[in-house]
Amino acid sequence: MSDGVRRPRRRLSGEVLAGLLALVVLVAGGIGVAVVQSGNPLNVRGAATAPPWARPATDQLETRAAAAGLENVWGQDLAMHVHTHLSITVDGQAVTVPGDIGHDSDTKFAAEIHTHDTSGIVHVESPTRETFVLGQLFSEWDVALDGQGVGSLGHDDGLELHTFVGGSPYTADPAGIPLRDFERIDLVLAPIGETVTAPPAFAWPADYR
Repeated sequence: MSDGVRRPRRRLSGEVLAGLLALVVLVAGGIGVAVVQSGNPLNVRGAATAPPWARPATDQLETRAAAAGLENVWGQDLAMHVHTHLSITVDGQAVTVPGDIGHDSDTKFAAEIHTHDTSGIVHVESPTRETFVLGQLFSEWDVALDGQGVGSLGHDDGLELHTFVGGSPYTADPAGIPLRDFERIDLVLAPIGETVTAPPAFAWPADYR
């Protein structure tokens, strides 16, 4: 293209390409800034297995990142740095979100979406400004996610998925939830018919504020 705007160099899957919603170019003072909205990869590429859900092996990180439309951005200058908290509860029991999803210090690998520890804090660090979504994390994690369940858990197990964003019910496919700064996303699998409320708010560590 001839407008001089740097476009993201990304190996996108077909689902992500099909879900692209918009490309907005803002020009101020003669400088172009690209803002890309990635859309909703509804077809999460993850395994239908039961918890605990482990972090993919190190030699699979690049493959899993590519399945989510992500790539290794280790060492690149960042245009955005966002933190979102994710919790998963199954029949009253918390499920651990493992550390180092999409990340490995030894091999210097860091996808745009990754975790560092088991706190549930999801880091979004990208050299381009984009809207990343929860479904990309689950594809990278290799865990199935849709509006009916997580992994292999859902109605066949007598469980119903309830999703909360910022403490409020979210009724659309959770794969499309944007990963926004200091947002909290709670996935609660509870017996069908049970009244469910959002878990307590996450207490962000002081060094994140």
